[in-house]
Amino acid sequence: MKKHRLWAQKVFFLSFKTAACLNGAALLLILYFMVSRGWRAISWDFLTQSPKDSMTAGGILPCIVGTTSLCLMTLMVALPIGVCSAVYLNEYARQGTLVRIIRLGINNLAGVPSIVFGLFGLAFFCIVLKMGVSIAAGGLTLGIMTLPVIIGASEEALKAVPNTYREASFAMGATKWQTIKKVVLPAAFPGIITGSILGLSRAAGETAPIMYTGAVFFTPDLPGSILDEVMALPYHIYVLATAGTNIEATRHLQYGTALVLILLVFGMNLAAIILRSKMRKKLRI
Repeated sequence: MKKHRLWAQKVFFLSFKTAACLNGAALLLILYFMVSRGWRAISWDFLTQSPKDSMTAGGILPCIVGTTSLCLMTLMVALPIGVCSAVYLNEYARQGTLVRIIRLGINNLAGVPSIVFGLFGLAFFCIVLKMGVSIAAGGLTLGIMTLPVIIGASEEALKAVPNTYREASFAMGATKWQTIKKVVLPAAFPGIITGSILGLSRAAGETAPIMYTGAVFFTPDLPGSILDEVMALPYHIYVLATAGTNIEATRHLQYGTALVLILLVFGMNLAAIILRSKMRKKLRI
């Protein structure tokens, strides 16, 4: 019986290692594919100029600015609402049928296809609220799409805070809100940031929600307000690959834009890792 358990343990460990290696190999293969085909397009002019000649030449500066603007708008919308929702569900709400229904709704919302969010944003933000195709409409749409990820990650981070922290704070005479604000949230902040950046990274690469609400085929101008329309990296890749005037001639631009998008997402994740590490060091001190 003991040999059987040891054998089963080795099989499971081997399967886990194999899965991890396959994931790592797939990531390296994708990176190699993008870098080998896109590095020729990367230059200072490519990063600082607007598209030219029906987008067969020039750069992607409006796309970079547009994607960054949409991500910032998404974060401004989704982070406070998501964290407040998680705090209510974990710290204040009486656990029962209603809370289970709310969590079920959040989980179902996470599985809704992104195109549905895009159509909702078009109907509600662009038409009903008369925002038109703009950063505001696109950011609000992406914010709603990102909410389930942020709520789930924030709630798990709050659950990971030991109850002894809360009890010690109550014993010192602190109120519930003071305990949450001064003790629980700082301890859960690293996990909240990680979940937020994961949700933001997903939003940065989405095409379907923004093609109806925030991104346009072409505009050489940089946005002046949140009610302006913008170009975006994922939508620009889609346009060059499917509806460009000369798809084969712009192939290197497609891969170059995709490489910039990957680097942008990688930069956001790296910033989250560094911030999380610093926060954890402060908590240990």
